[in-house]
Amino acid sequence: MPADLKTNRAVFLDRDGTLIEEKNYLCRVEDVEIFPETAAALSRLCRAGFRLFIVSNQSGVGRGYFTMSEVDKVNRHLLRELGSQARFEKIYIAPEAPDVPSRGRKPSPQFLLDARDEFGVDLAQSYMIGDKLIDLECGWNAGIGKCLLVRTGYGAELERKSPDKLAAAVVVDNLASAAQWILQQA
Repeated sequence: MPADLKTNRAVFLDRDGTLIEEKNYLCRVEDVEIFPETAAALSRLCRAGFRLFIVSNQSGVGRGYFTMSEVDKVNRHLLRELGSQARFEKIYIAPEAPDVPSRGRKPSPQFLLDARDEFGVDLAQSYMIGDKLIDLECGWNAGIGKCLLVRTGYGAELERKSPDKLAAAVVVDNLASAAQWILQQA
């Protein structure tokens, strides 16, 4: 694959339940628990030429549970902890509550379309990884090449309760398995 096409591939990742332990309405740095495989999996994807993006709904802001400043602190902490292992191009956050109009709240594909326009990402050659159906729907709505459901966070429950909704998805145990599957396709 020509280098210019390779560098336009991306992996879009949900944050809570995918990169870190799911904690309802996480807003404190001291409550962040990064999955053990996260750094190594992201490092492998970066070394293979994938650009990384986080796409996260943070409805706790819109519900008044915490502020965008607290979300930013958690994200900065996550980036510091991952250190040189992973480089994220951008973190997209939808702070609105579910019942409020939102430009980017998943399953809206808007943030993925923004990454396509801002960074030249080839969405058809890219991947979406998450632990909820809305993560997968976000990717499908954007024309992502393949969406992967991780069984961490809410993923195992979704697989148990709604397997019929996952026919177009790849279901894997965790982020390490997702990275391995993606790299086998490359």
